[in-house]
Amino acid sequence: MSAPAIHSSAIVEDGAEIGDGCRIGPFCHVGPQVVLGVDCELVSHAVVAGDTRIGARTKIYPFASIGHPPQDLKYKGEASTLRIGSDCLIREGVTMNPGTEGGGLETVVGDRCTFLANAHVGHDGHVGSDVIFSNNVMLAGHCSVGDYAILGGGAAVIQFARVGAHAFVGGLSALENDCIPYGMALGNRASLSGLNIVGLQRRGFAREDIHALRRAYRSLFAAEGTLMERVEDVASEFDSHPAVREILDFIRAGGKRSICTPREAPAPVGGA
Repeated sequence: MSAPAIHSSAIVEDGAEIGDGCRIGPFCHVGPQVVLGVDCELVSHAVVAGDTRIGARTKIYPFASIGHPPQDLKYKGEASTLRIGSDCLIREGVTMNPGTEGGGLETVVGDRCTFLANAHVGHDGHVGSDVIFSNNVMLAGHCSVGDYAILGGGAAVIQFARVGAHAFVGGLSALENDCIPYGMALGNRASLSGLNIVGLQRRGFAREDIHALRRAYRSLFAAEGTLMERVEDVASEFDSHPAVREILDFIRAGGKRSICTPREAPAPVGGA
């Protein structure tokens, strides 16, 4: 492995751990508690602060602010962490904050995530792997985002909300409730607008699996009965289907927000 390459104008404070092959460009600042994995790159004018660990081969572009204190008025300086996985792409102006005492003291981002310009990951957030935040996405504190989820440009997610795996939140949407796995939330304020079929196809889901998810979705959000009654009805029909079970588990687990639902009930189950 090659030694790190650090530009003469960059400041790397004593105590920082810089992995082999890292490249730290002009006017970057790396704090004393930071750990950079092998082959990370800070292009220029990037700042990484606090107790922040970044996985191998993650690349950070100019004016990103990573690991500075949480934007929470209740934060009193308690020690907290930010953990970012490997192979992430963090573009210009992105901000990510560590946790707070009220949220578990850590913010976690998985592997192979993409954060486009000016996106924000709030304190105590938990973002899975292979997630995409388009430009100007605003993820408030205490939120969770599942693997392979995509948030469109300018989308805003309220604090404590959950976005399920493989979900899609449309550009400029304001999400005030939890979006189920595989769901598609659109609008201000966002409502559930069906399943993320394009995402499912891109991820290689079989036609039979997509058909099962469609049938389950129609039953879950039909007009009859309560949501929890419909959950049990769908569970009895699709007990062996892992993707449907993931949606049911998400709803059963609950959270501080309600489940995002369609503005109108889906069409009755019938021909697909």
